[in-house]
Amino acid sequence: MLDRRKRSRVTAKGASGGITFWVQWGAALSSLLLLLIGLTVLKTDGFDAQYRMLAVLLPLAAVPVYTLMRVYQRGVGYFAGATRVLVAWSVLLALLVAVAFVTKTSESFSREVFLQWAALGAIAQLISYVIIHNINERLYSRHRAKRVAAIIGTNSSALSLAEKITRERGEPLRGFISMGDDADEVKASGYTTIGTVSSLRSLVANHSITRLYIALPLSEAKQIEGLYIDLLDISVDVVWVPDFADLVLLNHSVSEIAGMPAIHLNESPLTAYPAAIAVKSILDKAIALMALVVLSPLMLGVALAIKLTSRGPVIFKQLRHGCNGAIIEVWKFRSMRVHDDADVKQASRGDSRITPVGRFIRRSSIDELPQLINVLQGRMSLVGPRPHAVQHNDYYSDKIHAYMARHRIKPGITGLAQISGCRGETETIDKMEQRVELDLAYINRWSVWLDIKILVKTPMSLLSKDIY
Repeated sequence: MLDRRKRSRVTAKGASGGITFWVQWGAALSSLLLLLIGLTVLKTDGFDAQYRMLAVLLPLAAVPVYTLMRVYQRGVGYFAGATRVLVAWSVLLALLVAVAFVTKTSESFSREVFLQWAALGAIAQLISYVIIHNINERLYSRHRAKRVAAIIGTNSSALSLAEKITRERGEPLRGFISMGDDADEVKASGYTTIGTVSSLRSLVANHSITRLYIALPLSEAKQIEGLYIDLLDISVDVVWVPDFADLVLLNHSVSEIAGMPAIHLNESPLTAYPAAIAVKSILDKAIALMALVVLSPLMLGVALAIKLTSRGPVIFKQLRHGCNGAIIEVWKFRSMRVHDDADVKQASRGDSRITPVGRFIRRSSIDELPQLINVLQGRMSLVGPRPHAVQHNDYYSDKIHAYMARHRIKPGITGLAQISGCRGETETIDKMEQRVELDLAYINRWSVWLDIKILVKTPMSLLSKDIY
């Protein structure tokens, strides 16, 4: 009986997250279809077969696009959410145009209808998004405001939880319930300790507590089980927030496996989001191919300049670690004189090995352009942790905690670390640790939308003084 209750609770929570998406998507789709029908009838005096086919194709294409780009994800602010709507709508329109081009039906559509539908559709979606998002947030805020919460535990994880539920979620917090210690950290932070777990039942009744958060370390597993059993027959919600402060979590999440709750501590985005990773791969190769076509005159000019000014090959090839630690060959324009470098020494400011042409192409990051070919080969991505030489990885892997975890996704030409200022030589362990932290943060936060933001911000990062 208990297992059945737990299964239904997990399923209900998963469904509640999906309801928000379907309400938002349903409102957007309805407005798009009404606009399409209205504009078509108004401009063409009918609703011909090609427009009826477009009306059928629209929802079939919209669901995967909007889902993969996490357009209606909860917890996103108005500006970020509206931007996601516009980007997803642009991608959807591009997909529909591509289908019309491939099927040779583009000429049968009115350009005036399509352009007005694109513009008015964006406005209609933004209006419906803002209205429904506002209603949804108000409902959740009212619901949370009715709760009276308390936290069992007085460690740093419990304090962090208190900040999140009070400041970010607006949930009233009655105070902390200690395990019997003096709770100095709680007092110093300005919060109140209302008692100890020895009088837990009376504390719940006296303070009208409706939700208890258990924020205890994994070492207290036996006590957590005892608390849970003790609270089963009390009318109070019990939420366990595991304290993983000592663990490096990678793309962590909570899911359900055959009705059983599962906590994913370490999972590669490759296995967690296979469909989204496929979209990332398609976008990578499409953008890389276009970039190679557009930049080919520049690349030919750079190749000629390298060949005429210094002896040696135009392309420098180096073995580096790729996805899941596989050894890959990464290409760059050669920027140094040919030399014997068995230890793979990093380039430094004023490095005598760098040629005059090399100094320019390194400063402008033009030397990285051949990696667009690596992207087409499937070895790299446009966005991801920068690949380091195998020797460097061997050196840092036993000096920096979870260093090799940055290889759980394809390496990139640019990344979160690069746009955050972590470029250039890593002459100290601290500098490499900062880069690794940002690489792991990228894997934890990864989405197609994050890749787009990093690509947009990358040109500005080229102004960094740490590039040499």
